[in-house]
Amino acid sequence: MFIDVAKIKIKAGNGGDGAIAWRREKFEPAGGPAGGDGGDGGSVYIVADFGLHTLMDYRYKREYKAEKGQNGMSKNMFGKKGEDILLKVPVGTLVKESSSGAVIVDLKKADEKFLLAKGGRGGRGNSRFTSSTRQAPTFAEPGNKGEEISITLELKLLADVGLVGFPNVGKSTILSVVSAAKPKIANYHFTTLNPNLGVVSLGEEMSFVIADIPGLIEGASEGLGLGDEFLKHVERTKILIHVIDASGSEGRDPIDDFYKINKELESYNPKLAEKTQIIFANKTDLLADEENIEKIKKEFGDKYKIFFGSAATTQNLNELMKYTFNELKSHEEDSYETYDEVYVKPTEREEGINVYVENGKFIVDGPYIEKLLRSTNFESTQSLKYFQENLRKNKVVDKLKELGVQEGQSVFIDGYEFEFVE
Repeated sequence: MFIDVAKIKIKAGNGGDGAIAWRREKFEPAGGPAGGDGGDGGSVYIVADFGLHTLMDYRYKREYKAEKGQNGMSKNMFGKKGEDILLKVPVGTLVKESSSGAVIVDLKKADEKFLLAKGGRGGRGNSRFTSSTRQAPTFAEPGNKGEEISITLELKLLADVGLVGFPNVGKSTILSVVSAAKPKIANYHFTTLNPNLGVVSLGEEMSFVIADIPGLIEGASEGLGLGDEFLKHVERTKILIHVIDASGSEGRDPIDDFYKINKELESYNPKLAEKTQIIFANKTDLLADEENIEKIKKEFGDKYKIFFGSAATTQNLNELMKYTFNELKSHEEDSYETYDEVYVKPTEREEGINVYVENGKFIVDGPYIEKLLRSTNFESTQSLKYFQENLRKNKVVDKLKELGVQEGQSVFIDGYEFEFVE
């Protein structure tokens, strides 16, 4: 089964919490702070594996979590780092942020590796908070939360050349003849369910990858048939070989077919209509007269390179492949495009501290504030002072003043109510 889209949720490991501990030595019962740092959480990476061809592995398991960092320990011992996760996908996989559909990374090369979600940093132990005025800190820092994101994996085949055309015009037969690929071939009107790849070899250092792009029928770009699922694979190709049935054996007009397929390409993505196309007029062995050939020459002869031949008898297929190879040389510098919006990761400032007024209430929240609250022991004067210092250092007090807060008014910090005092 060919699975080319999968939606999964990933979460990096949280950092371990810093420890609150004290040295316990002979004749020194409270010999100072000795709490170690927590270990960093494991991260989630994704890598392109040339040996994979589908996203089948992600069909059933939808959530992946990296390991949490170990908490810090006494005697200033650090916690162990959490294990990373490595997700393997086929070359040609697009990774998108699920809610926006924006592209995070396009894995075009084998062994290409990308960091999807970074593990949280381990929290600092209490020995890290000593200062000239704070000799015995009674608080430590919790670990940062690991990043999490919902992503869509979308496989787009990496092929130099794509075979396009209506079902049953002979695309699969062409692929089977010019390459070692063995697609399922039968005389039916329903399109092939799976895209097929093959390598055309014309001699030493004369080869290219060709793909049979199935699913193209009228209305494909709007979701009819399977075309909207497979049109994405055309985006990767540099050249299209447009196969038409010159014999008209299916009772269709090959010229009309050509324009209908191109309309679907343009409707799906206008840039697809700009790709170089070579026409292969197939099934000439079935022609009763030369009328169709003359019509095709008249319609397309001054716009496209046309080859007349037969996939069944292999007539002109070798010439078609040689011409295609030479044509590809002029496209060597072309890069694969995603045609999608690029995902922009929120900055630390956007994620950190928010200060605003809502329904007449002064509110402070955000991941940094949540972490600061978790690390604060409000029964400890030292810890409370550290909390207040951080609010001032991060200009939270200044921002509240700018918003008009007055002495004695309530300020809600991550859900907790505090009284504003200068």
